[in-house]
Amino acid sequence: MKHQFFLVSLMLLLLQMGSSPAQTASVSDDGATAEDVVRILYEYVTFGPGTTPDWDAVKELFLPQATIILRTTREATSVFTVDEFVQDFVSFIEGSNVKETGFSEKILKLHPVVFGDMASIMVLYEASIPGRDVPAQQGVDMFLLSKREGGWKIVAITNDIPALGFALPQVLQ
Repeated sequence: MKHQFFLVSLMLLLLQMGSSPAQTASVSDDGATAEDVVRILYEYVTFGPGTTPDWDAVKELFLPQATIILRTTREATSVFTVDEFVQDFVSFIEGSNVKETGFSEKILKLHPVVFGDMASIMVLYEASIPGRDVPAQQGVDMFLLSKREGGWKIVAITNDIPALGFALPQVLQ
């Protein structure tokens, strides 16, 4: 319970600090900013027909203890470890037969807040399956990252869907 309170408090603090002009992305020892790590994740999970993501490369972006909370139905969210997140994505690819079509998840707008070795990045994205008559689905992801051993790692992701009646956060409008 203390751990959850800490994460929620950290997220609120980072969001409040987001309006400060002094908050800019910082560069890690390997040159990748926290924002770069988030952009790379979206690139990694986007793939063309006949291919699938390099899941080992995806996992390298996360702390092993990271937590991912995704909207899984209109009424529910699910909590995943990094391995469970990857398995859920693999199940989606297999169950939806998207290996033949590919899958796209692109960033529409991004709002980073960086303070020292911690970062919060809110993303408005659009997910689609190329060649299908299904409209693209927008979503909002909130990332928490920490600079560890010279590089940024994803600590947590939470996700929700604006189409469920939630207004977009002002920073993403």
